[in-house]
Amino acid sequence: MDLFRLDGETAIVTGAGSGIGKAIAIGLAQAGANVACFGHSSKGGLEEAAQAIAALGRKSLAIEGSVTEEADLAHAVEQVEAELGPLTVAVNNAGIAGSEPATSLPRDKWERLYDINVRGVFISCQAEARAMLPRGKGSIVNIASMSGTIVNRGLTQAHYNSSKAAVIHLSKSLAMEWAGQGVRVNALSPGYTATPMNKRPEVLEEVKIFKRDTPMGRLAEPEEVVGPAVFLASKASSFVTGIDLIVDGGYVCW
Repeated sequence: MDLFRLDGETAIVTGAGSGIGKAIAIGLAQAGANVACFGHSSKGGLEEAAQAIAALGRKSLAIEGSVTEEADLAHAVEQVEAELGPLTVAVNNAGIAGSEPATSLPRDKWERLYDINVRGVFISCQAEARAMLPRGKGSIVNIASMSGTIVNRGLTQAHYNSSKAAVIHLSKSLAMEWAGQGVRVNALSPGYTATPMNKRPEVLEEVKIFKRDTPMGRLAEPEEVVGPAVFLASKASSFVTGIDLIVDGGYVCW
C-alpha cells in the first residue's frame, strides 16, 4: 500500500550500527527513504548499514557521533539536509542497558545511562525538530522498551526501566507540544529481542526465561520491529501522535 511507502523521504536513525537500529535503518530504505545512519562506528556496523541501504538504490550516509553531544547532532542534521534532502523522519534508537541491584548502583552508572537514554533522546529530538518544524512536516519515533511499562521479572535494572519510562512520557510531551506544527512524535517499545546483547553465551539461561515468560514463546527478531517503525514514520499513521506502540509478543498482557 502506498500509505506505507517512504519514497522521497529523508530519515536519520541513531544507534544504527547494530540490532534494532540497524534493522530499522535498512527497513526505512526498503520502504523508499534515503537514510543516514548515526552513531559509533568502532565495530563497522554503521558503515555496513549504510552500504546495505546504498545496495537498495537509496542514498545513504554513515555519520559518526554521540547522542550526548549537541554539536554532533546538529552537524549530523546539517549534513543530512545538505546531502540527502530535507529531514522528514527520525528514529532515535541509541541507548544502553544495565543491570545492578538498586542498593549498590553507583551514581556514575545511573548518570551515564540517563545521559544516553534520556538526555540523548531529548537532544536528538531537539536537533531534528529544529529542522522539521519550520517546514511543518516530520515524524519522530523514539525507541523505548516494554520495560518502561512493566518491570522485568528477575532483572535488577531500576535505572534502565525508569529511563525508558521517561522516554515514553517525553515522547508524549513533545507530541503535545508539536502537534499543531506538523511534527508527530511517538514511542516504539520492543520486548525481548534477539539482538547481539541477547545472543551472548553468558545470558543463555536468562534468554530461556525471556522466552518462557513471553506468550508467543520466543524472542522477536530485530526485523520484526521494522514494520511498526515504518508505520509510525509513514502516512499510514498520519493521525497518530503521542502513543507508545508496544511490540512484545504479548508480554505486558501477563
